[in-house]
Amino acid sequence: MEAVNKLILGDNLEILKQLDSDSVDLIYLDPPFFSNRTYEVIWGDTGEVRSFEDRFSGGIDHYISWLKERVAEMHRILKSTGTIFLHCDWHANAYIRVEILDKIFGYQNYRGEIIWQRKKAQGDAKNRLATFNDTIWYYSKSNTFTYNPQFIAYTEEYKDGFYKFDDGDGKGLYRLNDMSAPAGGGMSAINKTTGKPNGWYVYKGFQPPEKGWRYSLETMIKLDEEKVIYYPTNKDGSLDYSKRLYMKRYLNEQKGTLLGNIWTDINNVQAQSEERIGYPTQKPKLLLKRIIEMATNESEIVLDPFVGGGTTVAVADIFNRRWIGIDQSVQAVKVTEFRLNNQQDLFSKPFTVQLHKYDYDTLRYKDAFAFETFIVQQFGGINNTKQRGDLGLDGRTKEGSPIQVKRSDNIGRNVIDNFLSAVQRFDKKLFDKNIKEQKPVGYIIAFSLGRGAVEEVARLKNKENTIINLVIVESIIPIAKKPTLTIAINDLGKDKKQLREIEFTATAVSAAPIEFYAWDFAYQSDKGFKPQVLIDKTGKQQRKFKAGLHNIAVKVVDNVGLDNIEIIKLKVNGTIERNCSKRKKGELPTQGVLCKQGLTL
Repeated sequence: MEAVNKLILGDNLEILKQLDSDSVDLIYLDPPFFSNRTYEVIWGDTGEVRSFEDRFSGGIDHYISWLKERVAEMHRILKSTGTIFLHCDWHANAYIRVEILDKIFGYQNYRGEIIWQRKKAQGDAKNRLATFNDTIWYYSKSNTFTYNPQFIAYTEEYKDGFYKFDDGDGKGLYRLNDMSAPAGGGMSAINKTTGKPNGWYVYKGFQPPEKGWRYSLETMIKLDEEKVIYYPTNKDGSLDYSKRLYMKRYLNEQKGTLLGNIWTDINNVQAQSEERIGYPTQKPKLLLKRIIEMATNESEIVLDPFVGGGTTVAVADIFNRRWIGIDQSVQAVKVTEFRLNNQQDLFSKPFTVQLHKYDYDTLRYKDAFAFETFIVQQFGGINNTKQRGDLGLDGRTKEGSPIQVKRSDNIGRNVIDNFLSAVQRFDKKLFDKNIKEQKPVGYIIAFSLGRGAVEEVARLKNKENTIINLVIVESIIPIAKKPTLTIAINDLGKDKKQLREIEFTATAVSAAPIEFYAWDFAYQSDKGFKPQVLIDKTGKQQRKFKAGLHNIAVKVVDNVGLDNIEIIKLKVNGTIERNCSKRKKGELPTQGVLCKQGLTL
């Protein structure tokens, strides 16, 4: 199983095929509905548009075929005790159940149809009944699966109708529960010796009910000691033996009403909601919390193959589940990454983001040993775990031939000379065997090659029958340059409350199209980037600031998912001062901003 807590950019069908069988505990998927087509393109980036065109190139049969092959892979990767929740609406819910879920999971593994009322009655449906609900199909992979019953709070009407009693002892309101044995078992079962129900005994003068007491005598005494038995009394306060005993059920000890399949207590994400991120079909956290808690336990694995706005993985992360999120949209993956960053704390588990391309600067200047380990594995080799006495070799192929990684550009002839000496000392028998069989004696991986290295490798092959393969990093993994980012600042002056209003304009340049910007107006380096504005398509923001020091961070994301960050340090005190230490000689300050060369704030 691949490492979990991972966001993956790509076609979920291809990625699902790479995941291990029987490896996931819960799958929640909210695929694009078979509805209004323009509504389905949400982010608008090339990955999403390409998927949209594939999904709707035909009618309902094509849509079902597109979804069915993905659900088949999900069935394979679910554990035998796993469950799946498929979120859909009226346009295709009947087709999805009959043509996909019943056929793949089996009719016998149907666990329920959740009716989620996502909005209240409104509007005017002229040609048909208005639809206010979505359907969430619930299936298990087998007859043994995780199910944790869920409860919802009692209504005020229910509490007022049943919880009427209060002894004034601080325990609160309670209701009276019958203590008679239920029909067909328990204390009502007939005792072979006495010929009466097992619960047939007199307790403190109170005669047993027709089928006996619900509890054994030992339990009855224990309940009495806990003062949860209600004794009926006459008007004069004496015990009324003509009436029954009851048990006190305290309101504050009850879980609530057992949840059924009709969910009306969770509202859709509203325009004014604090959790709203600007994603049109964003699902509320409470909905995913309920599903995750119902179908998994802590540390189990949740998969969302249509990650969208990221609610599933964000909730899974909060409630200590491991998770995998997949989406073909760069914006979906990056917005979800920023959402996760916002909620990370000291106890959060780390997560990784897998994109189509890797940032050159991050790879080129990351920890040398980490890069060597990563690139050898990507090349299909086996890492050398020793860092000393390894002759400068970083790994080997599956056939045993040495691999050396140079985290540098334009490697020269000296690298070839040293490597040739090292591979002979590493395994002379293997070296001679490879020369005899005209196989490479080893591999050198680098970012780029100098002329001297290329010429020496050619000479060795032609003159000495020795083959050394030179491998460029970009031939192993796709590499791109992250976007560059500049920020212009315009002082708009003070408002009536003496707050300074500032306009920020972000401008990015990248080989790939720019997708969006995100802003953190209270940036703290030790806490990382936690944006208040997740999706900004224009790169323009206005904010008001009190006098003092302020750190503002902006990130830009391009079409392949690479990002860059710029941090602005501002001092607001009558005028605005910006750290302009990076300003080139002769370059004018940003409009409306007082710059001081070398100022550190």
